[in-house]
Amino acid sequence: MKAIVEKEVCTGCGLCANTCPEVFEMVDDVAVVKGEAVPEAAAGSAKEAAQNCPVEAIVIEE
Repeated sequence: MKAIVEKEVCTGCGLCANTCPEVFEMVDDVAVVKGEAVPEAAAGSAKEAAQNCPVEAIVIEE
């Protein structure tokens, strides 16, 4: 599973980093993905972060 943040869409609210800090972090007021693949243990919270993103800037690829 892979997470992608569309940086041009991200508003920097930080909700994803708060929901799933294993996968997302804030850099220069924009969310970024920490690694290449979403750790299996964080899959549920990564999907939750994507669903809760207010501007739909996160894509989760299975």
